[in-house]
Amino acid sequence: MLIGPEFDAVLRREAQRWLTIRTNDGQLPISSNDLLDFEVEGRPFRLMDAQRGIRKPRELSSAFSIRTVYTVEGKERPYADEVGPDGLLRYKWRGDDPDHAENRALRAAMTEEAPLIWFFGVAPGVYKPIYPVYLLWEEPEQHQFVIDADVARGLVSQGDQITEQVRRYIIRQTKQRLHQPVFRATVLRAYETRCAVCALRHSELLDAAHIVPDSDEAGIASVRNGLAMCKIHHAAYDSSVLGIRPDLVVEIRADLLEEIDGPMLEHGLKGRHGQRLMALPKVRAERPDADLLEERYARFRSAG
Repeated sequence: MLIGPEFDAVLRREAQRWLTIRTNDGQLPISSNDLLDFEVEGRPFRLMDAQRGIRKPRELSSAFSIRTVYTVEGKERPYADEVGPDGLLRYKWRGDDPDHAENRALRAAMTEEAPLIWFFGVAPGVYKPIYPVYLLWEEPEQHQFVIDADVARGLVSQGDQITEQVRRYIIRQTKQRLHQPVFRATVLRAYETRCAVCALRHSELLDAAHIVPDSDEAGIASVRNGLAMCKIHHAAYDSSVLGIRPDLVVEIRADLLEEIDGPMLEHGLKGRHGQRLMALPKVRAERPDADLLEERYARFRSAG
């Protein structure tokens, strides 16, 4: 059996490869039970600590994975992992003691530049794995590490004066690598992998559509600002061909209702006009926010 740095490298590589296969190249979240199927060198190995936020196996010299628990909509997470003014994410210490074993494990991972797996909760016991992520530096006064979704390594260093152009780049790339996959997994899970407009169930044909775009101040990364949509209805929604009223009724732009075309326009779009959404989250707190729908519907009306 491999030991030391050789085992560390094999474990991290094989774990990421296995997760890529099991999540259909990142398209699907994974349950904590399914994570127990992972094996390395023919023996079971836990990828995530079920009780703690930081997994530091005894076989390794540093942390292997971190976890952010799922929090019910409207409630605060126990640890506030936030974005700093430089656009980089922060991951909080375990407690207030800098010498806590888990904080030492993170510090070692930072020193070794070890790739971590970030298990981000999208439902109770269900996670979206983000990997690789790296710890860039520590901010002891704030009890936190600066964490990077493999975007800023080699681009910024502690104490740098980051230009606005670099900050925008980091934020944009982090959204693509972390926020958007987590948002998609959360929204599709809430809608039970069904298009809100037509109830299509094929996950590979579904997107998580923002009600108010995430580029807007009101475009929060919350399931209440999301709708599961097939790619056709998502494109129609984004281009204001399709609108959704605050009472959850679909409208199609007036000029298209007069147009004659093939079956997709006739049945896929015009046929949905005046109909209620076909899929909604069962949990009321995860349903679309009426104020956000109202704001987006006003844009649809003005575009028509």
